[in-house]
Amino acid sequence: MGRWEPNAKGRLEQAALELYVERGFEQTTVSEIAKRAGLTERTFFRHYADKREVLFGGAGALQDLLVTSVAAAPAALAPIDAVAAALEAAAAVLEERRDSARRRQAVISAHPELQERELIKLATLAAALADTLRQRGVSEVAAKLAAEAGIAVFKVAFEGWIESMGENGDGVGGAVGERKLAELVRESVDELKAVTAGS
Repeated sequence: MGRWEPNAKGRLEQAALELYVERGFEQTTVSEIAKRAGLTERTFFRHYADKREVLFGGAGALQDLLVTSVAAAPAALAPIDAVAAALEAAAAVLEERRDSARRRQAVISAHPELQERELIKLATLAAALADTLRQRGVSEVAAKLAAEAGIAVFKVAFEGWIESMGENGDGVGGAVGERKLAELVRESVDELKAVTAGS
């Protein structure tokens, strides 16, 4: 095997998800993930600290996208609308990874340890959004509220999106038929605004 492994990180992620779904997260070893990806354990550890982190490797890129989108939003936008625009940008990226997102969520939902790690990720995203809003001149309290509400909106929309895919990602068995994540984000933001307006 050569020193250069094209798309090693993507191959490891795909192999890990396949094995987690087939065998279960706890029963899968790093060695098996590397072997399935056609790579070495050493290559695995160059990209991930442990097998849990394979599921969260995209968190940094997601945070960068959200922060950049909020920072670039028109100055006249209300804080929640700047956050909503960023969430829609993230939704468009996740839409391209629909099957992977569905399988990833199934693995996380089955393990309390992974659910805890997911909550930490969401808290980190909210903190980064709040910081970006403060840099736009939003007050401390308003920045925290908009960021936390935005992440709550995203969580609700994401869960609805996964549910709409059905168990096999075929859109069958979902409560509302397959939906676009960005559409669900917009609807959830509108619901939040209605709730806070007392409608």
